[in-house]
Amino acid sequence: MHICPATPADLDSVLAVYESARAFMREAGNPNQWGDSFPPRELVEEDIATGMLHACVGENDDVLGCFAFLPGPEPDYARIYDGTWPNDEPYDLVHRFAVLRQGQGVGGTMLDWVLEHGRNLRTDTHRDNKPMQGLLASRGFSYCGIIKLGRNGDDRLAYAHV
Repeated sequence: MHICPATPADLDSVLAVYESARAFMREAGNPNQWGDSFPPRELVEEDIATGMLHACVGENDDVLGCFAFLPGPEPDYARIYDGTWPNDEPYDLVHRFAVLRQGQGVGGTMLDWVLEHGRNLRTDTHRDNKPMQGLLASRGFSYCGIIKLGRNGDDRLAYAHV
């Protein structure tokens, strides 16, 4: 497995990864984080066009997972409740993190890449997304508090790795 920028040719495979991730989240008791349609196709296309979407690719060039790796600041992270960020230094962030199938080490491979290439990392996840919370903890991310999403006002658990 290796990580590379996603290309327009990867779009259908990436959308399939997100569909699989939404199905897994529903089955795992987390039906509300992404609902039936997040992230929308237009956002995925934008992530690809701006070079922010990365793919985890297998031996046969098949897309096994994907994530947006972005420079901060993230407007949704400007206010944190019931906690604090560890510092006010510039940071990178991870969003829209998804794998095609659970239990194959893809999420760990992707997060290890982020740790190697990022600085002062921040991310968030839904309180019902126990698999992501476990993956973040396994890679040394610390829970920092609650943020609210600008797109819908939903709460998310905020994490940082410094």
